[in-house]
Amino acid sequence: MKTHAPIPILRSFDETRAREFYLGFLGFEVVFEHRFDADAPLYLGLRMGDCVVHLSEHYGDASPGAALRIEVDDVDAYCRVLNAKGYRNARPGVTEQPWGSRDMAISDPFGNRLVFCTTLA
Repeated sequence: MKTHAPIPILRSFDETRAREFYLGFLGFEVVFEHRFDADAPLYLGLRMGDCVVHLSEHYGDASPGAALRIEVDDVDAYCRVLNAKGYRNARPGVTEQPWGSRDMAISDPFGNRLVFCTTLA
């Protein structure tokens, strides 16, 4: 059996804030959107490069406060791009870790922590 990379589901509470953060600030793109009807919670599939994340407003799909690591080619360059956007709720920085990576941690509006990282050679 062939397996694929897992797809994390992160809890979301506000569609407008989720789109502003994930699409406008981080640079993800929408792969799909789903609602069972017009008043139902949103389930949203996002992608940035090879990274796929799902956001859900459905109770029970996920708990706020999750953390995930997302490897990028150049975390320092990505940090500069993000800070140049002047996003009002985040001014990320990069920290060199003793385990051999450079990490940039950013919390989303719902309490989930995304750690973008580049492994040092």
